[in-house]
Amino acid sequence: MIQDIISGQKAELERKLKESYLSRETTLKGFDTDLINVVIGPRRAGKSFFSMHTTKSGKGVGYVNFDEERLLKVDNFDKIISAVKAVYSDPHILFFDEIQNVDQWEIIANRLYREGFKLILTGSNSHLLSSDLATHLTGRHYMTALFPFSFKEVMHLFPESVTTIDRQQRCLDYVMKGGFPELWVKNYDPSEYLSTLFDSIILKDIVKRYKVRFPNALIDLAQILISNIAGEFSNTSIQKLANFNSIHTVEKYIGYLEEAFLIFSVPRFSYKITAQKSSGKKIYCYDTGYYQAKAFSFSRNIGKLFENAVASELKREEMAGNIKLFYYKNQKQEEVDFVVQENRQITKLIQVCYSISEPKVMEREIRSLLKASEELKCERLLVITNDFERTEKHSWFGFEGEIEFIPLWKWFLT
Repeated sequence: MIQDIISGQKAELERKLKESYLSRETTLKGFDTDLINVVIGPRRAGKSFFSMHTTKSGKGVGYVNFDEERLLKVDNFDKIISAVKAVYSDPHILFFDEIQNVDQWEIIANRLYREGFKLILTGSNSHLLSSDLATHLTGRHYMTALFPFSFKEVMHLFPESVTTIDRQQRCLDYVMKGGFPELWVKNYDPSEYLSTLFDSIILKDIVKRYKVRFPNALIDLAQILISNIAGEFSNTSIQKLANFNSIHTVEKYIGYLEEAFLIFSVPRFSYKITAQKSSGKKIYCYDTGYYQAKAFSFSRNIGKLFENAVASELKREEMAGNIKLFYYKNQKQEEVDFVVQENRQITKLIQVCYSISEPKVMEREIRSLLKASEELKCERLLVITNDFERTEKHSWFGFEGEIEFIPLWKWFLT
């Protein structure tokens, strides 16, 4: 039976490799070494396809998808390895998809690595970043994070879109629709596709995996958070809003949603670690399409979606290890949406504002940036807009700085 399952998955792999493929800007780190490759990211972001095409030119690749429940019932993992060897004629590369479904996967991977196999592991749960991985695979693996399409990748599908108006419209479509590959390549209905995917992740990757006792409460919490993207929260405020009895349950459920790559949080910047940990956080979706599909009352809140789109793009950089991401708020509650830290230095302060045509809005954004610039000793100041582009010098009661206004589509492509 096991060999039949592996044979069926091999046929599926061969069929998918014949489909059209949009090359990703992400590369599989360290594939040319003998170290273990771990690819993490949201479900349906394209991790399997990405890994498949990386190994396409290689010989001797054995593939197993552990989203297959029958394989998870096998009592001895060596039986699976024996079946893979039989189907693929003794492969030297083992590609295990959704490996987080396997109990003690870290120990199994470590053993196979010591036996001389080259391993590629994918997973839709950030548990793969946990201390377990660090403990068992320290110094033996490369980590690659793969997200849904970036706007730059989406634009590869539309090489004819070269005018500013075309790119601006594509950008608006991207912000509303999100970046999941099948929505762009196969033109599925975004709302239905994302709603189904969201429910599947909740039930399959969280409720089933963690044996959640109150799944409806988890679903309600997820929808509350997604309905309030770009909003500041504390566990206490969420407890009251979602009517939870226990703040511990709130913390645990939010952790599950973050592990499953549905949401992520951005901490408030402070030079004091204790103050940073005790302050509130801002919540965002990994993909903006979830807002349209799952917010309690969807309205075309393009400002929130713009900010979330920027947050998601910056999160890619953070997951790649290039930056650390924060937001800023001073004692007068004046806020800067994003603080970008590189090598312990604050290198960028970013505001996101769909339209700055209102003088009061422009004044608010500039004032917050200039004050934060002085306090955080950062000169690179950006305001990301829908269509306004200019670089200007501004001052505010002794605070001075040069501010770059840039359309979102152009910021994405730089």
